[in-house]
Amino acid sequence: MRWLVGWAADHASGVGGAARPGHTIQPVGARQLWDGPDPLWAVGDWRPDEVRLVEADGGSRLAVLGSCGASDEQLRTGLFAARGGALRHLTAWPGSYTAVVRVGRRVTITTDLAGARPVFHTPWAGGTAYATAALPLADLIEAQLDVGHLAALLACPDATEALGDGTPYAGVRRVAPGHALIMRDGRSRETVGYEPAVPTVVAAPPVGAEAAVAGVREALVEAVRVRLAAPRHAPVPDLGGLDPGPVPGMGPAQRLADRPGGRARGPAPGIGADLSGGSASATLALLAAGLPGVPGTVYGTPGTSAGERLLAVTFNDLTLDPLSGREAELERARSIAESPRLHHVVVAAGEEALPYTGPGGGPLADGPLTDEPGPSLVVAERHRLRLAAGSADHLSGYGAREVLDAHPARLADLLLDRRRRHLLRPVTALARAEGATGRSVLVPLTVYRAARRLARTPYRDGVLETARRLRERDVTGGGTGSGAWSAGGAVHEAGPGVLDASLSALAWCRPGPAARWLTGEVLAEVSIRLEQTALRPVPGGTGTRPGERRARAALARLAADHRILEQAAEVRSQRLHAPFLDNQVVRACRALPEALRVQPGARAAVLRAVLVGAGVHELPPGWGAPSRATHTAAARTGLRSRVGDLIDLFDAPLLADAGLVEARVVRKALRAAAGGEALPLDGLAELVSTEIWLRRLLARRGSCWTGTGAATARRRAVAGGVPQRPSL
Repeated sequence: MRWLVGWAADHASGVGGAARPGHTIQPVGARQLWDGPDPLWAVGDWRPDEVRLVEADGGSRLAVLGSCGASDEQLRTGLFAARGGALRHLTAWPGSYTAVVRVGRRVTITTDLAGARPVFHTPWAGGTAYATAALPLADLIEAQLDVGHLAALLACPDATEALGDGTPYAGVRRVAPGHALIMRDGRSRETVGYEPAVPTVVAAPPVGAEAAVAGVREALVEAVRVRLAAPRHAPVPDLGGLDPGPVPGMGPAQRLADRPGGRARGPAPGIGADLSGGSASATLALLAAGLPGVPGTVYGTPGTSAGERLLAVTFNDLTLDPLSGREAELERARSIAESPRLHHVVVAAGEEALPYTGPGGGPLADGPLTDEPGPSLVVAERHRLRLAAGSADHLSGYGAREVLDAHPARLADLLLDRRRRHLLRPVTALARAEGATGRSVLVPLTVYRAARRLARTPYRDGVLETARRLRERDVTGGGTGSGAWSAGGAVHEAGPGVLDASLSALAWCRPGPAARWLTGEVLAEVSIRLEQTALRPVPGGTGTRPGERRARAALARLAADHRILEQAAEVRSQRLHAPFLDNQVVRACRALPEALRVQPGARAAVLRAVLVGAGVHELPPGWGAPSRATHTAAARTGLRSRVGDLIDLFDAPLLADAGLVEARVVRKALRAAAGGEALPLDGLAELVSTEIWLRRLLARRGSCWTGTGAATARRRAVAGGVPQRPSL
């Protein structure tokens, strides 16, 4: 886990002199980037090329940490622009990074547009402490758990109206994606958006479809090129016996014994990529293999010199039914891997890689502690087995669905623009997905009415309606948990629940899938949060559109969960890259016309155009077909195989001690879902992941800070336990 932490002190009031960082309190294992009254540290295993510092006259400084494609001159220009308040310059470079600027006594730190690079802050010792992780700040101020935030996270996980700027730690606040935290003299802090709310040119014509697709192509190519241009890194050879992944016909002991010295090696040096057979991962793999330069470094490949081929990793779940569609995905991956610049590795796994499996097949609660809870905790071991067979820098297609596809609420945006004819193809695809039933005949009219209702519903009324639903426990509508929410792609996933999920998504906000298992008191508390939000001024002004707002909330939720996955499935000496979450890619995708987004197969068409522009013309049959059904099948299989352990987990759950759920209700739901009942599996995953995160948190010892006599108290900060039945 890598993070930044800094401090803006209030020297004018004379508060916090002996308590400020750098004097008596310092982060453990930190590298100080600059000192003085407002110091900054980098904590963790940052690579040398991931930390870049620029200094100008007058003591102005800029620190950029992460994968950044800017030249030294561009960094210096960005520092001069930031001195004048032009923060957007700091976020326009290719790559994924965090920028911190210190100009005099003013300190500024930026988030990214997606939310994969968050920023947190808290008042402390008369000033403000900030970091890119929430847990270190919770340690610093000895924060207790914010049970109300956990309740909102379970009841409405993708509703910013319920979550606000809170975190699971009381007193630690989050900066919204697309914003920057500005601290002046330590006494005042504010968050400002760096994206223009309206076009910078009055009455600027909308970007055409061809120009928008070309922009996506340029952004993706540049994002991959930044990773290729970075220095190559060899992994640390000694990983303490970590098993890098399954090999057909060999057990764990045999695999470890086959390594030099009986110790597991780390990921391969160089750059690799996922190759799942899906359109997003295949696009990145083909771009990385086809761009000029050395794509990767694979030692010992017959007939090839080191550095000539990109390591492409495909995960093969042997527990899935052949009829689930996984065989078609594997065949597409094999066909794509015939490129001479790709070295294909298939990681085959059985029950040890099913969801709800802990490290080494053990209990879930034994895994690493992450900064926050997230649904990806239940599949972390599955991803770790795949990533351990990859490279030191591994490209993945996370976020492609969220940045390219159209959220169903965008249908209401089209009605607001009086573009009714563009609804024809998506509603027809929904009717086909519903199957040959009498209900399918009424699908177009049903979807049109729902979209029109949303277009005519003011934001405040929509939030109040969700609050009413929570109060009345009307939280069981919509979908089966298959994740079918995208009008641009998921409508192709035939099966029950697709239409219901899309209709449920046609709202300003909605209860989450786990809300049905929360207690009435918790739902009432979250409804109060929503009502308080509805009484405030409308965020984004009166021109806020439901589709755009819901799409950004869905992207933020995905990015936050991806960040948790990086921490939970972390392989030593490896970096997991998600170019679709880069600022430049997100901006380019947001320029796509809504009429293009909502068309069935839009994501596959855009990515195909990206590859054609990069010189890749031949793709296997079925390329671009959705693959969410295999994830749902794996989740149900894992739940069925681990239901006994999960029942034991909820025998005396900490969630029940906090008053969020009733244990018997969750146990009953687990048994029903394992028996095949159509329950939202993603909701159960959220409950399980939150429970195991709480257990890992309470089992934690130590602190992120050292150097004071208050270290013992700080160790009790978050590891002090969940209060018994707190009043929300």
